[in-house]
Amino acid sequence: MHCTLSIVHFFIPLQKISAMKNLFYLFAIIFLSACGNKTKHETSLLPNAERLKVDYAKGFDLFYEENYKTLVVYNPWNLSEIQQTYFLVSSDSISTPHQGLKVVVPVKNIAISSSTHVEFLNLLGELSTIKGACTPHLIYNATIRSRHADGSIQSLGDAHNVNLEQLLHLKSDAYFVASYNQQDEQAKRLQQSGVNLVYNNEWTESSLLARAEWIKFVAAFYDKEAVADSMFSQIERDYHAVKVIAQSVEQQPTVMAGGNFKGTWYMPSGSSYMGKLFADAGADYFYKNDTTTSTSLALNFETVLNNFHDADVWLNAPTTTLDALMQMDSRHNLFRSAREGRVYGFYLRTLPDGANDFWESAVAHPDLVLKDIIWALHPHFLPDYQPTYILKLQ
Repeated sequence: MHCTLSIVHFFIPLQKISAMKNLFYLFAIIFLSACGNKTKHETSLLPNAERLKVDYAKGFDLFYEENYKTLVVYNPWNLSEIQQTYFLVSSDSISTPHQGLKVVVPVKNIAISSSTHVEFLNLLGELSTIKGACTPHLIYNATIRSRHADGSIQSLGDAHNVNLEQLLHLKSDAYFVASYNQQDEQAKRLQQSGVNLVYNNEWTESSLLARAEWIKFVAAFYDKEAVADSMFSQIERDYHAVKVIAQSVEQQPTVMAGGNFKGTWYMPSGSSYMGKLFADAGADYFYKNDTTTSTSLALNFETVLNNFHDADVWLNAPTTTLDALMQMDSRHNLFRSAREGRVYGFYLRTLPDGANDFWESAVAHPDLVLKDIIWALHPHFLPDYQPTYILKLQ
């Protein structure tokens, strides 16, 4: 879906927020219905079913029954509850429980609402199955842009106001969406119209590896779980290998992040995915021990200035040049990192129309994101590294 910065949740793509700125029935439905207050771990321990290995992601589980796969998506706001159950079958004639959505796999024709879905499909070699996308002009991937230009991928409008007529015309096997809130009226309307909604909620996870592990979720719809597992295992190894390097630093640089938006400066909490990324990159972050939220802290300018005026490095800046940063607010010059030119933003892979690959493919490449941050904070550790997403403001 989208390709720009979410001010509130740093890694949420544009359409998962708004167009300007940047969210089991295993073998017996009755059994799982009785598990409403159980944790994900407890509901996973079901008899007669093999469970897919999922180490980081909290939002889904996949179980293997004799004749079908049961894919469970948990409520992002209450992981003890099930949001939707999918029965993945090789033929529509296969009998499954009634309280869930039956999907014939591998799917051949899908629609997507978010740009973050693109790279998972790219890695799995399944971009050709995308027939419709929300705001495709904001997608960075060259193949998708080319297919949109020649008409083989249809524009479905905005993710928050999808063109239902166009979506129904596609007759897609699945429409991959993200949950934005607990009461989603559009989702209800789409379901009532017979659209097969598939909740791909990777953005709600609280670590980069957890978000990347949703490639296994996507892979289940293509019978490519083994491929996804192998890919993720390599990403995981690469992430931890570079993390070990960063953890060896003797003096951790202090960091600040984000920018002032309409009078509020949103900073990641220590338990957010961005806060955890700072820690893994060997940075000293003022709110590293803050666990009041798993997303962002809403602060005023004075608080940010008091806590970060002497920070060594400014990450995830809201603009592409130092001049633009000062034009946004002359008070930015009060931060030492800005005065001394140690400011970085995720703008290295962007296009004139606003597409930004950081908000698209980075979700599937946490190892590269971590390397980018380490390159900015500890360039001596990666002297020959060429960053993928991060840009030093000039």
